[in-house]
Amino acid sequence: MNNDFIKNEVLVHSDTLLHYANKFTKDQDDAEDLLQDTLMKVIRYQEKFERSTNILGWMYTIMKNIFINRCRKNGVERTYISTVFPALDPTKQQSQNKSIDNFLGEDIDSVLMSIHEKYYTPFMMFFEGYKYYEIGEHLGLPEGTVKTRIHTARKLLQEKLKSYKVS
Repeated sequence: MNNDFIKNEVLVHSDTLLHYANKFTKDQDDAEDLLQDTLMKVIRYQEKFERSTNILGWMYTIMKNIFINRCRKNGVERTYISTVFPALDPTKQQSQNKSIDNFLGEDIDSVLMSIHEKYYTPFMMFFEGYKYYEIGEHLGLPEGTVKTRIHTARKLLQEKLKSYKVS
């Protein structure tokens, strides 16, 4: 498949997909982001599309899965942050002081930057919503190695940010 496939079969459905994205997100900016991520995945995996099947249905399924994964990720993120780093959970903070928020953000950024790149890259890709196999394909690593590196990055973050843990 090639640029003709993208131009003649994928992009003609952009308006319809944007309509679906708006129904999912209920926000125009988020809908446009969802559409863009969907189109990127469609282009990336276009060789997996079977010509005799419904392309709009295929793209809709990709969009729906991206949206569901984002919802799961956001839920997991909130749970993870509130249990591992309760001081970072805005609903549990004692202070509404923005300078404290900036301080915490700077600390997290500096800790992230101190992690070796072989752990940082898979961790950030996972945090951004990529699946283990996608990270493995991108980095040329086995899925088990990806999981181990993400786990190691989490442990390093927990250790380096343990002073923020509330008992």
